[in-house]
Amino acid sequence: MESVAITDVGERREVNQDFVYCNDNSVGILPNLYIVADGMGGHKAGDFASRFCVGEFEKEIKNMTGRTIIGSIESAIRHTNEELLKVAVTNPDYEGMGTTFVAATVTERAVFIANIGDSRMYLLSKNGNLLQITEDHSLVEEMIRDGKLDPKEAKHHPKKNVITRALGAAEHVVPDFFEIEAEEGDYLLICSDGLTNMVEDEVIRSIILQSEQTLAERAKSLIDAANEQGGKDNISVILIKR
Repeated sequence: MESVAITDVGERREVNQDFVYCNDNSVGILPNLYIVADGMGGHKAGDFASRFCVGEFEKEIKNMTGRTIIGSIESAIRHTNEELLKVAVTNPDYEGMGTTFVAATVTERAVFIANIGDSRMYLLSKNGNLLQITEDHSLVEEMIRDGKLDPKEAKHHPKKNVITRALGAAEHVVPDFFEIEAEEGDYLLICSDGLTNMVEDEVIRSIILQSEQTLAERAKSLIDAANEQGGKDNISVILIKR
């Protein structure tokens, strides 16, 4: 298995509020660990929230014993949210801060994913099919599911960036969990909305399938594609080849 992680401030932002974590080696009971967190809040708050939550989650996972993979991730997310809320009241600059959070670990038989917010995970199978695994926790996505909004209108909706679930947003935050199979030769993509709001899924698919490029070059091409379309937000990519 091979992986690469890149984060970029984009063309319009002065501060990168995204934070990525990419570790092919074991972290506690997990065989590996990959995280994308997209912070939100003021100038300092979003940057702090994403970095703090990744660090707190990693620390908690390393101390876990006697739990299943899902149980460990769920407990670590709960702890991380509690710690973020404690910090938020200590500094006025941190008021209202939060972060999306996608965490994944790849075992021999399955991929386990936890998701809060509108950062995403995709599976690109070796036969070329791109499938979004996570579901966005956003107002626009809820409107689509309720039949109130056409999916084609979602990218340009004025409330596109309103998320309905995030670490730090509530005392109790419930992540979605997914368990999928990934075969040898498949690709996994974890990314912030700075990529998916700028680049269509079909373009993402074609870039990842550029076999003449290294994995790192393909990840960089995804970042470049988002910036070429305007780069309105921070852009983060973790690309994993099974």
